[in-house]
Amino acid sequence: MGKAVTSLSQYLAIAVGGAIGACLRFAVGEWMLHLFGRAFPFGTLLVNILGSFVIGLLYGLLITEQLAPNPWRIFIGIGVLGAFTTFSTFSMDTVLLLQQGAWFKAGANVVLNLVLCLTLAWLGLKLGSMKY
Repeated sequence: MGKAVTSLSQYLAIAVGGAIGACLRFAVGEWMLHLFGRAFPFGTLLVNILGSFVIGLLYGLLITEQLAPNPWRIFIGIGVLGAFTTFSTFSMDTVLLLQQGAWFKAGANVVLNLVLCLTLAWLGLKLGSMKY
């Protein structure tokens, strides 16, 4: 019984964090559009930069035990940042691989994410643009 309650509270923390993250992402995007227009995706860039910083900060606070893992890792790391940007997770994964001396894995992570994600975004656009 206790496990289900814990699980439900974790889902609630993720849901609330996700709602906050999604709203923050929208607000940052709108703000950047207002400032710079549509010539470059400054909103996405800023979201990715901020998200990468915040996930690094969160991870640092967790490993030095300045912040309790529950509920903050779930609420901020998965909920808020998950809806704000998944690029932050990619960034932290790559930094951790580099810190472990896994240079090849870190490089592969960067190359595979960029090449595969850009290729599949292009493929999805092509498939979604087809008229049947």
